[in-house]
Amino acid sequence: MSKKGFLLVLMQPPPAFEEEFNAWYDTEHVPERVAVEGFESGRRYVCIDGHPKYLAMYDMVHESALESESYMRVSGANFSPWTRRVTSRVRIYRSAGEQIFPGDEVTKATPRTTLLRFSGTPADLADTVVAGAKANFAGKANTAQLRVFAYPRDGAFDFLVMAGLHKPEEATLDVDAFGEAAPYLDLVNSYALY
Repeated sequence: MSKKGFLLVLMQPPPAFEEEFNAWYDTEHVPERVAVEGFESGRRYVCIDGHPKYLAMYDMVHESALESESYMRVSGANFSPWTRRVTSRVRIYRSAGEQIFPGDEVTKATPRTTLLRFSGTPADLADTVVAGAKANFAGKANTAQLRVFAYPRDGAFDFLVMAGLHKPEEATLDVDAFGEAAPYLDLVNSYALY
């Protein structure tokens, strides 16, 4: 099975710039990205518990879509003037890689999404992160979708757990279920669809 790729971006615009930021994202950036060959979906979220305030999630047939000619036409040196303006004023965390669990799902539209990030984690803890994610979310009545992503960074990995939930509900996270990966957990956010 070929694993799907992902591009996940967390952004925090300054309050005075937020209206323009959202206009750019809605009218230019998301439509531009989902038109790229190999991109399957693009969804935006707003944080209701945690920080940064905005999350964008893009699913790709494969992570190599980020190296395609189609993507190169709208990225880097080819950013639009508006994209340059916005991204120069906004704090950004960008991660891209592959979906390691289950490997082949596209983001479902769910009323709430929980995002966990394990930063700078050794590669050999991938199965431990997946096991902890399953222990916390798999088979639970409120879980609509569970995925885990791997983003290689600086000789280690950021592992991202994304759990789509059927309804707003306080969930108690069992951090101990992540075993040796637990000390790398540095972000636990709750999001609603934007």
